[in-house]
Amino acid sequence: MIAVPRSPSSILQLLVVASAALLLLPLGYVTTLALSADLAVWQRLWSTRVPELLFNTVSLAGAVAVITLVLGVLTAWMVTRFEFPGRRLWEVALVLPLAMPTYVLAYVYNYLLGYNGPVEQLWQMMAGSQARIVSPQSFWGVTLVMALDTFPFVYLLTRSALLNFNASFEEVARTCGASQLRTMFKVTLPLLRPSIVAGVALVVLYVVSDFGAVSLLRFQTLTYAVFQQMTGRSDNQAASILSILLVVLALLFLVTERWFRRKSRFYQTTGPYRAPQRVRCGWLSTGLLTICLGSVVALAFGVPASLLVTWSLSQEAREILDARFFGFVWNSALLSSLAATAAVLVGLPLAYLASRKPTWLNLGCLQAAYAGYVLPGPVAALAVLILFLKILPFFYGTVLVLIVAYVLHFLPAGLQSLEPSIQQITPNLEEVSRTLGLGVRETWRRVTLPLIRNGVIVAWVLVFLQTMKELPATLLLRPVGFDTLAIRVWLEASEEYYQLAAPSALLIVLVGLPALFLLLSRDWRAA
Repeated sequence: MIAVPRSPSSILQLLVVASAALLLLPLGYVTTLALSADLAVWQRLWSTRVPELLFNTVSLAGAVAVITLVLGVLTAWMVTRFEFPGRRLWEVALVLPLAMPTYVLAYVYNYLLGYNGPVEQLWQMMAGSQARIVSPQSFWGVTLVMALDTFPFVYLLTRSALLNFNASFEEVARTCGASQLRTMFKVTLPLLRPSIVAGVALVVLYVVSDFGAVSLLRFQTLTYAVFQQMTGRSDNQAASILSILLVVLALLFLVTERWFRRKSRFYQTTGPYRAPQRVRCGWLSTGLLTICLGSVVALAFGVPASLLVTWSLSQEAREILDARFFGFVWNSALLSSLAATAAVLVGLPLAYLASRKPTWLNLGCLQAAYAGYVLPGPVAALAVLILFLKILPFFYGTVLVLIVAYVLHFLPAGLQSLEPSIQQITPNLEEVSRTLGLGVRETWRRVTLPLIRNGVIVAWVLVFLQTMKELPATLLLRPVGFDTLAIRVWLEASEEYYQLAAPSALLIVLVGLPALFLLLSRDWRAA
């Protein structure tokens, strides 16, 4: 019997199915472990920890969502609807907090607002020696840190929607006698609602899955509790139960956001497009706008970055800049590069088949890859941990485990760039190539890949940037003695060694800035 060689397309199909199955397998193990737990474990968690954790997680997400909604929409409105000196500078500056990981912002504000910190001392000079300012290790302290770090999500999406907004709608409303304020609330904001809701949804998912800030500020959420169960109690069953609750909560937020966005769709059927005109500001308006925007940027990026630079130049910080420190740098760069490359190699076939052959199987495999959206860092780490302990125990404690966890967690970020890049390329170009005698591999190498090169680069950068900042999975899965820059920041900041944590934190921020500007360059050129 003669074996028939498989075609490249069938091999690609098998790879896609296998990749999707491997991506879902860890989550399946966690779910199985949670459902197989004794009823007593469920009862113990529900009677002791779950109500508090759910309340803390949901209330924190809600409070941060409200604050980021106000900050994001107002700042986007200021830089798109007003013309004043320095406007373009503020447009860019408002994005800078995205380069600042939440745990870096948390440890800086833990110093600034902490007991006997500089802000509290200043406050006591004005209000009396017994006066106390808000503690960073409180609900409102964590809310402040998370809101300052995440409001750019709402700002970016709202800004993009305002730049593409058709001013004809507002002109019609004003012609019908509506005031400027009524036009804004009845016409403009409802039309911007899908973009605003999408930005707020990103904020909520980010807050729900955050570990760094809540752990440093000792605020109990589901994410932090999963980490504590795994490290403090070594109770993987309890951690699995809390993980499933966290995943369900994230899914509920996603479903609610999708439903709300569908209900909020608006379409322009007729009429010409008119770009909104910016209002020219006088010196008083310019001053007020500059103060408002400057205050937000200073609190979210300027003050923390200045402190990191100051601490990094101290004698204590300079003494740690030795071969060991540069080993941390190498570990971070190596892991991030390997994870980004692996994510692109896994994501390309998934995005390609879903675009070119949108069957239920290929689309299902693509959706399976997006499961990482609802997997916070500790949950992804737990899933991979259980998987390797059960199936491949000899790989546990190696760098391979970390890379698998990174790909599982951050692959959706890469797919967000790969998928639209492939969809924008017409299949006719590939068909012409095949009619000219080129095979599938040559067509992919000479035609498809060069056309989607920019999307591949952006996907690689996205995963690289996310991995550089990643903390919980690295803490839980790293080999013994294997530290990264993020690990050093967390370890030193946990002991309040602010100067020692500063060089690692500053380097993470500096690496994030070029990547951030690269990702935003298209949007800025379009604007």
